Amino acid sequence: MKKVLVFLMMAIMACSMLLTGCGGEEKKAADSAKVLRVGTEPVFAPFEFPKEGSKDLTGFDIELIEALGKKMGYKVEMVSMGFDALIPALNSNNIDVAIAGMTITDERKKVVDFTESYYTSGLMIMVRKDSNVKSIDDLKGKTIACQIGTTGENKSRTVEGAKVKAFNTQDEASLELKNGGADAVIGDAPVIEYYMTKAGKDFAKTVGERMEAEPYGIAVKKGSKLAGDLNKALAELKKSGEYDKLYTKWFGEKK
Repeated sequence: MKKVLVFLMMAIMACSMLLTGCGGEEKKAADSAKVLRVGTEPVFAPFEFPKEGSKDLTGFDIELIEALGKKMGYKVEMVSMGFDALIPALNSNNIDVAIAGMTITDERKKVVDFTESYYTSGLMIMVRKDSNVKSIDDLKGKTIACQIGTTGENKSRTVEGAKVKAFNTQDEASLELKNGGADAVIGDAPVIEYYMTKAGKDFAKTVGERMEAEPYGIAVKKGSKLAGDLNKALAELKKSGEYDKLYTKWFGEKK
């Protein structure tokens, strides 16, 4: 009888240890869920910006990368930094991907890889309401505000005789225009259009045609397999209609 009791007690202890072990493995698996560290500059509405009264971020890019991360089985962790710090952060492995309304350019493709384009933008000119500027040709010799490290800055520097003021954020460039420190702002069209519905509607207007169609892409470190994974997830979002729902939410119906 004692042997039977001892055997039963040993069996119970073994089962208990097995269950405890299984629970521990489950917890370990949960704790080690894949994390996708996503770098962005959260001052680029409507693509990425802080929610009102919160430290959390929102915008088209934010909701898109969260949907892509979910599709790929990742928990998305947003990391805020300056736009010009994103590529160095990728190459130093401080982040896994960067999404920040980043235009795919030949220069950038030399140092990072991009996904397929997820949005086609362009450049737009914003001036004060009392301005006589009608096109980029009228900006010769004038002062242009823009965001540093962007295609808006590149375009500004092609204007003959123009004085270019490059700021850390698009909002700072717009404020310079409002305060009379610049004759115009050149920046991404959807960002300027969104700004015009908010702070810019009382003092500014847009002029000229949208310039230079620009494909936005998600950047990853050179050689990273994440580019392929993201492309696959993006294709699935488009096929399911989820991408179109996000687009309509932030930009309205496609024209």
